Amino acid sequence: MAAAAAALSWRRVSSSTGPVPRSRHGHRAVAIRELVIIFGGGNEGIADELHVYNTATNQWFLPAVRGDIPPGCAAHGFVCDGTRILVFGGMVEYGRYSNDLYELQASRWLWKKVKPQNPSAGLPPCPRLGHSFSLYGNKCYLFGGLANESEDSNNNIPRYLNDFYELELQHGSGVTGWSIPGTKGVVPTPRESHTAIIYSRKDSGNPKMFIFGGMSGCRLNDLWELDIETMTWSKPETKGTVPLPRSLHSANVIGNKMYIFGGWVPQSKEDNISSQDGEWKCTGSFSYLNLDNTEWVSLISDCQEDENSLLPGPRAGHCAVVIGTRLYIWSGRDGYRKAWNNQVCCKDLWYLDTEKPPAPSQVQLIRATTNSFQVKWDEVSTVEGYLLQLSSDTPTPAAEIPITMVPETPSAQGIKLDLCTQMINKLPNNVQISTSETKAKVTESENAKKNNLISKESIALLCLPASTLGSEVSANVNELLDFDTRAAKSDPSVSSVVSTAQNMVTQQAVKTESSSTNGAVVKDDTSLTTVSSKPEVNETAAASARVASVSSDDSSVQLPKTSPSRQNARVRGRERRWYDVGIFQSNSALVNQFYLLPEEKAVLSSKVENADVPSNTLLKKQDLAPGTLYRFRVAAINGCGIGPFSKISEFKTCIPGFPGAPSIVKISKSADCVHLSWEPPVSPSGNILEYSAYLAIRTNQLHENPNQLMFMKIYCGLKTSCTVTAAQLANAHVDHTSKPAIVFRISAKNERGYGPATQVRWLQETKTSGPK
Repeated sequence: MAAAAAALSWRRVSSSTGPVPRSRHGHRAVAIRELVIIFGGGNEGIADELHVYNTATNQWFLPAVRGDIPPGCAAHGFVCDGTRILVFGGMVEYGRYSNDLYELQASRWLWKKVKPQNPSAGLPPCPRLGHSFSLYGNKCYLFGGLANESEDSNNNIPRYLNDFYELELQHGSGVTGWSIPGTKGVVPTPRESHTAIIYSRKDSGNPKMFIFGGMSGCRLNDLWELDIETMTWSKPETKGTVPLPRSLHSANVIGNKMYIFGGWVPQSKEDNISSQDGEWKCTGSFSYLNLDNTEWVSLISDCQEDENSLLPGPRAGHCAVVIGTRLYIWSGRDGYRKAWNNQVCCKDLWYLDTEKPPAPSQVQLIRATTNSFQVKWDEVSTVEGYLLQLSSDTPTPAAEIPITMVPETPSAQGIKLDLCTQMINKLPNNVQISTSETKAKVTESENAKKNNLISKESIALLCLPASTLGSEVSANVNELLDFDTRAAKSDPSVSSVVSTAQNMVTQQAVKTESSSTNGAVVKDDTSLTTVSSKPEVNETAAASARVASVSSDDSSVQLPKTSPSRQNARVRGRERRWYDVGIFQSNSALVNQFYLLPEEKAVLSSKVENADVPSNTLLKKQDLAPGTLYRFRVAAINGCGIGPFSKISEFKTCIPGFPGAPSIVKISKSADCVHLSWEPPVSPSGNILEYSAYLAIRTNQLHENPNQLMFMKIYCGLKTSCTVTAAQLANAHVDHTSKPAIVFRISAKNERGYGPATQVRWLQETKTSGPK
């Protein structure tokens, strides 16, 4: 437990822009993608503005809302269903509570007051504050709260509630009505300012609602459970140290844990917690309940919170919201003075990463030149940066080597890509092979004739959404950022990695393999060099212990002798060293150098915790070489350290004299066709003689690997645009290796031959249920 507490790394957000809302308590917050949406609360009056914080840009803004704008309220119910938000009840002014229901369509910032039907038997919920309002499926569950028995708002007669309602929602917008479900078991005691969450185990089990703590004349720390399928209440037995009795705390679910932060707690453990007149204080204590085994774990105790500027200060009535595996906390009151005008509210925003980030997608190539790559990868939410690394067996182009094909291995999870240089003629109609032209034609070997299925690359991946109909879309690439001087932690284990790489295509139909199949070879533009197709699982203990082990010699990585033996290939995998390219703030990079360091000072590679990143003045740089194959992997970084690395991608720098890949591919769609356009290669290396464009098509060949793709040439000419007809699109294959997409490839040819192709994945819309 002490280790878990020591691993916490709270971060206080600073330097945000935009109109920061005034501090408050009793407000509520929800998350829609990267946005934190805050409404209500009180501090010198009840707030009625809607504030939004963009976690990706560190910016606050006030959306221009319209429609039936609700009055300000505090201690209300606030839930999010897709992009709509529901607000129920709360205090609208001192002593006057509400039972109104409002809906906000956040995609349009449109408010609407909704009037649900009354229960078929019984009364609708009375006006209240401090209730819980939880969403599961198409229903909201309302429990408890505080009502005012007096008709005079200035003469408050509190009544604690333990009634239970179900609100059925209509799809997309609107509600059906309230109902009072019949429950079994002992109902929790009346309370307000408690928390309620709903959790469903991934493997099995019914969804369950957990209620913790609250106020009922005295503060509580009891835990209640409701099985939503059977509507049965129970009081589960727990293990570990139960948090102190509290109210006005927050509860959030991340994974299988319910995190409890802050609230009002007894002044000391010796206080009579059953007394209504006991001394209370705000707390910054932090615990979680493992919802699978109902064990409590204390992360920050009440004694740890005091005088620690690295932790959020004590508070109650704050808001807490989860984005990904990151917990955000904002504002709240920081003490209880038993007088309204002496309550002080916090102004700070904090976040905590509760887990290391997941592995990003494979690195994708946007453009290659003789000495640089422009690469990108899919964004990972709530990260502070990305560590990009490369590896190369051949710092300089290899000498010409005869073709040697490696047989496929069923256990292999990934591929090595064919960068083929041969002209293969007179193939049977049902045999498709990836080829390209080079400065000299190489005689075809008998081994290559026997192995005419060539593995798939991952080249110039530009994800273009199909929703951009009638408009043009292109990829944006940011420049390389050097290492910053932040400390970072190494990941003690590296996940399995898979290799893919760049290919070159010229024939009318080209078959490839997807990244989930067993590839065979890697070939460069002047030779065909055997490597293993087996993925490097965990990269051996040495690589697991160091995330980026590098050599002190600028070009000292030795290329093992080429051999068809998988044993030799695996040896090479075990000896592979990874070099740091840089830490990047965005999900794209221009790579033309990598860093060389003495092994004992490798950036982010030591097992020592919180190792500082060396100064740039201590780093040696190595330029990328022409005609060289490089492997790339990337890992995301957050407050918990470096996450697992992505699967490996392989790309090759261009050989001088051959054209680079076409760039800035754009797609626009008309009623009956699709228009492709592109820019000439940045490095044409002479006059461009023609371009070729290809479309991945469906095939019904027998015994074909279902993960292979077949490409058909749809254009050849000098123009930098072409039209794909409806008839051609009707035969298009929709690739589902990641998001559904139609795949195009475009390559350029000069006097020396074809250069590398640019691959474009045109994302296709899919039908989903519910609002996005």
